[in-house]
Amino acid sequence: MRKIKLYIAASIDGYIADTDGGLDWLSGYPITPELNYGYDEFFNSVDSVIMGGRTYRDILNMDVIYPYRDKTSYIITRNKDSQTSKENIQFLSENVIETITSLKEQQGKDIWLVGGGEIIVMLLDNNLVDEMIITHIPKILGDGIPLFPKMKTESNWRLHNSQSYSNGVLSVEYQRIMR
Repeated sequence: MRKIKLYIAASIDGYIADTDGGLDWLSGYPITPELNYGYDEFFNSVDSVIMGGRTYRDILNMDVIYPYRDKTSYIITRNKDSQTSKENIQFLSENVIETITSLKEQQGKDIWLVGGGEIIVMLLDNNLVDEMIITHIPKILGDGIPLFPKMKTESNWRLHNSQSYSNGVLSVEYQRIMR
């Protein structure tokens, strides 16, 4: 069975974006060959990504080539009529939990839960996230989009690994404890 893995950066006060959804606060901590925070290894371990519609639109508005073009993307959106699925990009607006549960049962590499916060919580509340890799950036935002907004259920996690970097970044890997 495939695993769903959250791989995300967060400020040390628990935000994944500023109040406007911006990510400029991450610019001082780029992924480089010297400091890639395990990104390359992680990226090669997945063949699919899941993200919310806002995260998808934010990526499209950046001045970059879509970074997941070689992976199958599942975009969770409330606007079922606004998007048409195309090669390697599928839009989900109905039966989201059932579809994602089915994805886990299919053959393939693991699945990257990219974000955002509402999608993370939805999948956590439905016991669909197996592992989390949270890269803590040594910055306090004070306000913004929280990593875990309005969680409805409690879950337990085991520390699997942690790695600190010379620039103050701390990457922490957790595995879900099923009860």
